Amino acid sequence: QVQLVESGGGLVQAGNSLRLSCGVSKSTASTYAMGWFRQAPGKEREFVACISWSGGGKRYADSAKGRFTISRDNAKNTVDLQMNILKPEDTAVYYCTAGRSCSDYTQRYDYWGQGTQVTVSS
Repeated sequence: QVQLVESGGGLVQAGNSLRLSCGVSKSTASTYAMGWFRQAPGKEREFVACISWSGGGKRYADSAKGRFTISRDNAKNTVDLQMNILKPEDTAVYYCTAGRSCSDYTQRYDYWGQGTQVTVSS
């Protein structure tokens, strides 16, 4: 069983930055692709970014391109999401996830964290 714990969420003003971090419990975490999804109130969970197990492959949602950067440190079993130039529409609960491949489909992921709230004020 892989446990994921997100941290780093909070309330920020539009235009500012936040860095989310996800701690992965299992030493074999480096074999998993990792992703970040988000869910706003009344909306479906949507893909934000993912990274392959090696870190060599990355994918971003159009809304995240140019503003967000996903990275991982397999020695520390962590995955980060650096979010810059935040907008009110980025407000959501952000979830860390682990799975077999870097994908924008929720079904490709096997483990999910509890989420961390990000609120961007205008």
